[in-house]
Amino acid sequence: MSETHTTVAPEAPVFPPGRYGRRREPGRRRSKAPAVLALVVLLAVLGVISVRLYRQYGDPNYDAQVITYTDITDKQVRLDFQVTVPSGGSAVCLLRARDRAGNEVAREEVTVTAPPGEKHVTVQHRLSTTGRAFIGEVLRCRPAA
Repeated sequence: MSETHTTVAPEAPVFPPGRYGRRREPGRRRSKAPAVLALVVLLAVLGVISVRLYRQYGDPNYDAQVITYTDITDKQVRLDFQVTVPSGGSAVCLLRARDRAGNEVAREEVTVTAPPGEKHVTVQHRLSTTGRAFIGEVLRCRPAA
């Protein structure tokens, strides 16, 4: 048979003194400062990594957009594209043509130079293909060496 004390509320457990260590105060809570500090440090580290990767791989100064691809035959495709470069600068763009199955039938690097004071250059280039092209693409542009 268990002993029940009438002076202790029924929801509060009774522990023998000194057996289970010191009890916490009921209203005391842990500080959230270490968690907030850790979050701030994590965001700072992610920000630094993002900036480094952007500087290494992302360069908005060299951007290309395909306008059209026409004159498609079994031996060629004409690719019209526009390149954004720094004012008066030049870029090397990698062009590619693929057939209906997605196989690459042409690949070529083209150097594009902007006139002094201009940032946008429109280029027409004929790619010689090894088969009938279905699509012409500009894969990327980078600064000319």
